[in-house]
This record gives sequence, structure tokens and C-alpha cells, in this order.
Amino acid sequence: MALSPANSSKSIEKAELRQRAQEDVFRREVDEAVRQDTISGFLRKWGKLLIVAIVLLLAALGAWAWWHHKTTTEAEADAVELTLAIDQLEAGNLQAAAEKASGLTGADTPAAYRAPAQFLAAAAAQEEGDAEEAIRLFDAVANDEDIPQPFRDLAAIRAVSVNYDELQPQQVIDRLKPLAVPGNPWFGSAGEMVGLAYVEQGKADLAGPLFAEIARDEEQPETVRARARQLAGLFGTDAVDDAQAIVDQIASGGAAPQ
Repeated sequence: MALSPANSSKSIEKAELRQRAQEDVFRREVDEAVRQDTISGFLRKWGKLLIVAIVLLLAALGAWAWWHHKTTTEAEADAVELTLAIDQLEAGNLQAAAEKASGLTGADTPAAYRAPAQFLAAAAAQEEGDAEEAIRLFDAVANDEDIPQPFRDLAAIRAVSVNYDELQPQQVIDRLKPLAVPGNPWFGSAGEMVGLAYVEQGKADLAGPLFAEIARDEEQPETVRARARQLAGLFGTDAVDDAQAIVDQIASGGAAPQ
């Protein structure tokens, strides 16, 4: 029996649909195969390196976590030791304070804990009469670039103070003159020693004005200013800017500045 034109057309359409479906399935299979080959090829080529990179990353993260924990733990221990040392210092036990802080004076201790520990140890050595050890510790702070400059300057002043009698006047001047300037936190302390070194050199013309400048510096403690006023007058420099204020102060029953 012959097929009608309509049936023939439907048969052709069904055949075309089946062919397109088969082609789609084939393309998907090919695409999947290509993707698998691409992934397989990538893994074959880079898989080992990728695994090594992941292992190294995990190792680095683990090492950082360990280091962070270690440094935090050590810092906490250093803080405890320094606190105990300060407690002893406040109780008037300088030697006990220095002993507590002795483990913090090494180069492996963070500067925030190392500097005060070295100051304590140096003060204890000075009290015991061990000037050499005190100077060594003060110089260690003064030369430590990890410590803030004001503390380094103070350590330099303390080192010179301990060793003043053994130094030549010019050595004192060379080391402390950069600190003996207005605006420096230790102007008074450094300036006094520089001024006395000038006196020993017979340079009263330099000593007097320096003492007067310290006396006029309102940032300095009153005891330092009063002493500088006396020294300035002793070496021929008037350190009093407002004489009338002093006269008025005496007239009102107050004491004149020394």
C-alpha cells in the first residue's frame, strides 16, 4: 500500500528529529569527553605541582599560626615578669626587681620589655657599686636602635652620670651637647653636665648662659631650674628675667626663687 503524501511528510520529520537528537547526544558526549580530556591533561601536567602548592600553603598557614601563638605566649610571659619586677621596685626592693627583670635583658626580648629591664639591672648594679656593669647596661640601651629615642637619650645621660669622674670634660660635651638644647626632654639633666664640663675647661662664658637657659625653661622641674639659677649667677649670668616679680613675691611673704 502506498503512503499518502501527508504520512510521508510526517515520516521524514520524525526521521529528522531522531537524527538531530542523536547528533545532540553525540555533541554532548564529545563535549564531555573534551572536558574530561582537558581536565585529565591539566592534572597530568600540573597535578603534582598543584598538590605541592597546596601542601606548601597549608604548611605556611600552620607555621604562621604556630609563630603567632608562640610570640603571643612569650610576650605575655615577658609582661608578667616585668610587672612582677615593677611590683618589687614599688615596694622598694631594687635588687629583687632587678633579679626579676634579669631574664628580659637579652637581645631576644622585645624592646618594650628589654629597655625597662636593662634600666632596672643597671640601677641595681650602680647601687651595688658595680659602675662598669651599670655603664655597660646603660650603653646597651643607648645604642639599641629598636628602643625609642627618648629612652636611648636618657640611658646615655645615665651612662655619663655614672662615669662622669672618669671622663674628660670634652668627652662629656661631645656625648651630651646634642641633648643639651631646649625642647629636648632631657635638656636640664644633659645641660647641667655639659655646663659643669665647660666650667672644668675654664669656659665660664659658655657655662653661665647655658645654666641661665635651663633656669628659664618652664618645661624643666623647679628643682632643676632653681639649681641652674644659682649656677648661672655663680658664673656671672643673670637668669632672672622679671626681677620686679621676685620683689613683689618677697613683699607678699613668698619665697624668692633659689
